[in-house]
Amino acid sequence: MTTIKRAAVAAVAMVAVAAPDGPSATAVPAYKCASSTKDSDDTSHDGPWPDNWKVMVRTCRPGPGHRVRVRYAYAEVLWDGAGYYPVDDPTIFDGAELRVQIKQSREGADPVVAERDFPQREARLEDSTFSGARTGTYRTATISHRAGAAALGDSVLFLDWDGDGRGYQRHHDTAAPTV
Repeated sequence: MTTIKRAAVAAVAMVAVAAPDGPSATAVPAYKCASSTKDSDDTSHDGPWPDNWKVMVRTCRPGPGHRVRVRYAYAEVLWDGAGYYPVDDPTIFDGAELRVQIKQSREGADPVVAERDFPQREARLEDSTFSGARTGTYRTATISHRAGAAALGDSVLFLDWDGDGRGYQRHHDTAAPTV
Protein backbone atom coordinates (compact mmCIF):
# COMPACT_ATOMS: atom_id res chain seq x y z
CA MET A 1 0.00 0.00 0.00
CA THR A 2 1.33 3.43 -0.89
CA THR A 3 1.99 6.11 1.71
CA ILE A 4 -0.97 8.15 0.44
CA LYS A 5 -3.34 5.16 0.76
CA ARG A 6 -2.03 4.41 4.28
CA ALA A 7 -2.54 8.05 5.32
CA ALA A 8 -6.07 8.05 3.88
CA VAL A 9 -6.97 4.80 5.67
CA ALA A 10 -5.56 6.18 8.95
CA ALA A 11 -7.50 9.44 8.55
CA VAL A 12 -10.76 7.59 7.87
CA ALA A 13 -10.17 5.36 10.90
CA MET A 14 -9.52 8.39 13.13
CA VAL A 15 -12.71 10.12 11.92
CA ALA A 16 -14.72 6.94 12.52
CA VAL A 17 -13.39 6.65 16.08
CA ALA A 18 -13.95 10.34 16.85
CA ALA A 19 -17.45 10.49 15.30
CA PRO A 20 -20.40 10.71 17.70
CA ASP A 21 -22.68 7.71 18.16
CA GLY A 22 -25.73 9.49 16.71
CA PRO A 23 -26.79 8.89 13.13
CA SER A 24 -25.42 11.07 10.39
CA ALA A 25 -27.62 12.85 7.89
CA THR A 26 -27.06 9.99 5.45
CA ALA A 27 -27.37 7.12 7.92
CA VAL A 28 -30.43 4.94 7.52
CA PRO A 29 -31.58 3.58 10.87
CA ALA A 30 -32.40 -0.09 11.23
CA TYR A 31 -36.11 -0.47 11.83
CA LYS A 32 -37.66 -2.86 14.34
CA CYS A 33 -41.08 -4.09 13.34
CA ALA A 34 -43.96 -5.96 14.90
CA SER A 35 -46.75 -7.48 12.88
CA SER A 36 -50.14 -9.03 13.33
CA THR A 37 -51.88 -11.27 10.79
CA LYS A 38 -55.59 -11.95 11.10
CA ASP A 39 -58.49 -13.21 9.07
CA SER A 40 -61.07 -10.46 8.79
CA ASP A 41 -64.60 -11.58 8.04
CA ASP A 42 -66.83 -9.64 5.65
CA THR A 43 -69.71 -9.25 8.08
CA SER A 44 -72.11 -8.15 5.34
CA HIS A 45 -71.70 -11.40 3.38
CA ASP A 46 -73.46 -14.60 4.37
CA GLY A 47 -73.25 -16.59 1.10
CA PRO A 48 -71.66 -20.00 0.55
CA TRP A 49 -68.33 -18.69 -0.80
CA PRO A 50 -65.36 -17.86 1.43
CA ASP A 51 -65.37 -14.21 2.39
CA ASN A 52 -62.45 -13.86 4.80
CA TRP A 53 -59.61 -11.49 4.07
CA LYS A 54 -56.13 -12.30 5.36
CA VAL A 55 -54.68 -8.98 6.50
CA MET A 56 -51.27 -8.29 8.01
CA VAL A 57 -50.47 -4.97 9.65
CA ARG A 58 -46.82 -4.23 10.42
CA THR A 59 -45.67 -1.26 12.52
CA CYS A 60 -42.04 -0.20 12.44
CA ARG A 61 -39.80 2.26 14.26
CA PRO A 62 -36.01 2.80 14.31
CA GLY A 63 -34.11 0.25 16.33
CA PRO A 64 -31.06 0.46 18.60
CA GLY A 65 -28.39 2.87 17.53
CA HIS A 66 -30.92 5.55 16.60
CA ARG A 67 -30.20 7.85 19.53
CA VAL A 68 -31.75 11.14 18.57
CA ARG A 69 -34.81 12.07 20.61
CA VAL A 70 -37.04 12.37 17.57
CA ARG A 71 -38.96 9.11 17.25
CA TYR A 72 -40.29 7.80 13.97
CA ALA A 73 -42.94 5.22 13.05
CA TYR A 74 -44.71 3.95 9.96
CA ALA A 75 -47.13 1.14 9.18
CA GLU A 76 -47.66 -1.22 6.31
CA VAL A 77 -50.75 -3.25 5.42
CA LEU A 78 -50.61 -6.40 3.28
CA TRP A 79 -53.82 -8.14 2.26
CA ASP A 80 -55.16 -11.13 0.41
CA GLY A 81 -58.88 -10.63 -0.15
CA ALA A 82 -61.63 -13.07 -0.98
CA GLY A 83 -61.95 -13.86 -4.68
CA TYR A 84 -65.70 -14.25 -5.03
CA TYR A 85 -66.36 -10.50 -5.48
CA PRO A 86 -66.71 -9.08 -9.01
CA VAL A 87 -63.58 -7.54 -10.55
CA ASP A 88 -62.85 -4.08 -9.05
CA ASP A 89 -65.97 -4.21 -6.88
CA PRO A 90 -66.36 -0.75 -5.27
CA THR A 91 -69.03 -2.00 -2.84
CA ILE A 92 -66.94 -4.20 -0.53
CA PHE A 93 -66.12 -1.43 1.95
CA ASP A 94 -67.73 1.83 2.95
CA GLY A 95 -64.37 2.86 4.35
CA ALA A 96 -60.90 1.72 5.38
CA GLU A 97 -58.46 3.76 7.44
CA LEU A 98 -55.04 3.17 8.96
CA ARG A 99 -53.92 5.11 12.05
CA VAL A 100 -50.23 5.38 13.01
CA GLN A 101 -49.28 6.55 16.50
CA ILE A 102 -46.19 7.26 18.56
CA LYS A 103 -46.71 6.53 22.24
CA GLN A 104 -44.55 7.18 25.27
CA SER A 105 -44.13 3.84 26.98
CA ARG A 106 -45.00 4.04 30.67
CA GLU A 107 -46.36 1.78 33.34
CA GLY A 108 -50.09 1.47 32.69
CA ALA A 109 -51.62 2.99 29.58
CA ASP A 110 -49.14 4.46 27.11
CA PRO A 111 -50.15 8.04 26.22
CA VAL A 112 -50.27 8.95 22.53
CA VAL A 113 -47.85 11.79 21.77
CA ALA A 114 -48.39 11.87 17.99
CA GLU A 115 -50.81 10.28 15.56
CA ARG A 116 -51.84 10.52 11.95
CA ASP A 117 -54.74 8.94 10.10
CA PHE A 118 -54.42 7.62 6.56
CA PRO A 119 -58.06 7.57 5.40
CA GLN A 120 -59.68 6.51 2.14
CA ARG A 121 -57.83 3.23 1.70
CA GLU A 122 -60.95 1.31 0.62
CA ALA A 123 -60.30 1.84 -3.11
CA ARG A 124 -56.88 0.18 -2.74
CA LEU A 125 -58.40 -2.79 -0.92
CA GLU A 126 -61.23 -3.17 -3.42
CA ASP A 127 -58.93 -3.02 -6.45
CA SER A 128 -58.26 -6.36 -8.15
CA THR A 129 -56.47 -7.92 -11.06
CA PHE A 130 -58.41 -8.76 -14.23
CA SER A 131 -58.94 -12.26 -12.78
CA GLY A 132 -60.41 -10.91 -9.52
CA ALA A 133 -57.40 -11.49 -7.22
CA ARG A 134 -57.31 -8.93 -4.40
CA THR A 135 -53.79 -8.82 -3.03
CA GLY A 136 -51.80 -5.75 -2.30
CA THR A 137 -49.75 -3.65 0.05
CA TYR A 138 -49.85 -0.10 1.33
CA ARG A 139 -47.14 1.70 3.32
CA THR A 140 -47.89 4.92 5.17
CA ALA A 141 -45.65 7.93 5.31
CA THR A 142 -43.36 8.07 8.33
CA ILE A 143 -44.54 10.17 11.25
CA SER A 144 -42.20 11.71 13.83
CA HIS A 145 -42.29 13.34 17.23
CA ARG A 146 -39.86 14.35 19.96
CA ALA A 147 -40.29 11.62 22.55
CA GLY A 148 -38.29 9.87 25.24
CA ALA A 149 -36.18 6.78 24.78
CA ALA A 150 -39.02 4.42 25.66
CA ALA A 151 -41.33 5.53 22.83
CA LEU A 152 -43.04 2.99 20.64
CA GLY A 153 -44.89 2.95 17.34
CA ASP A 154 -48.44 1.68 17.12
CA SER A 155 -50.99 1.27 14.35
CA VAL A 156 -54.66 0.40 14.05
CA LEU A 157 -56.60 -0.70 10.97
CA PHE A 158 -60.25 0.32 10.86
CA LEU A 159 -62.61 -1.31 8.34
CA ASP A 160 -66.21 -0.41 7.55
CA TRP A 161 -67.76 -3.30 5.60
CA ASP A 162 -70.43 -2.21 3.13
CA GLY A 163 -73.97 -3.02 4.17
CA ASP A 164 -73.31 -4.38 7.67
CA GLY A 165 -74.56 -1.26 9.48
CA ARG A 166 -71.76 -1.38 12.08
CA GLY A 167 -69.58 1.50 10.88
CA TYR A 168 -65.81 1.48 11.39
CA GLN A 169 -64.58 -1.47 13.44
CA ARG A 170 -61.08 -1.89 14.86
CA HIS A 171 -59.46 -4.89 13.15
CA HIS A 172 -55.77 -4.78 14.06
CA ASP A 173 -53.59 -3.32 16.76
CA THR A 174 -49.86 -3.69 16.21
CA ALA A 175 -47.24 -2.01 18.38
CA ALA A 176 -43.59 -1.88 17.38
CA PRO A 177 -41.29 -2.77 20.27
CA THR A 178 -39.82 -0.08 22.46
CA VAL A 179 -36.14 0.47 22.00
